Amino acid sequence: MGLNATYLGMPLDVNELDVENIEYFRHCAAHAFHLQQCAACGLVRYPPTTACPWCAELSSRWVPVEGRGSVHSYTEVHHAIQPAFRGHTPYLILLVDLDTQKGKPTAEEALRVVGNLVTQDGVLALPDQVRRVGIGTRVRMVFTDVAPGLSLPQWTIDEAANAGVTAWRYPESGVGNQ
Repeated sequence: MGLNATYLGMPLDVNELDVENIEYFRHCAAHAFHLQQCAACGLVRYPPTTACPWCAELSSRWVPVEGRGSVHSYTEVHHAIQPAFRGHTPYLILLVDLDTQKGKPTAEEALRVVGNLVTQDGVLALPDQVRRVGIGTRVRMVFTDVAPGLSLPQWTIDEAANAGVTAWRYPESGVGNQ
């Protein structure tokens, strides 16, 4: 059985044939972050796939992963093309380097997970929170429940871990900030 829900008025569908993503979102619905670990090389991967991207092994197991890391990159959206997000601008889409498996298999190939910046209770972050986040900001995972059996993994500022962290932000151009 596939997953169907609505998030901010936008339909979300995960087809029942997408076995890897169905399993991934099953864990997220339980507010537990799990990723696939290759049975041959032992590396953890994201996004869920049918084979290991490093050694092509088909066998894997789902393992719990700590949802903490640092912002590797971000996009600050001021002009939402998707109507569901128009009332929430500006909002951030984060690419987060997880603390798990840092620097493996190489220094350039970290385990990175995408998600929106949200409040601690899973609601899209307000502009004052958006302005506080940049490259290097420490974040932790939270889940946004969208329907029974479907929760989205998202990111919130890890207040306790940001002491002494200086995040880098793109310079503000004034465009879209009026």
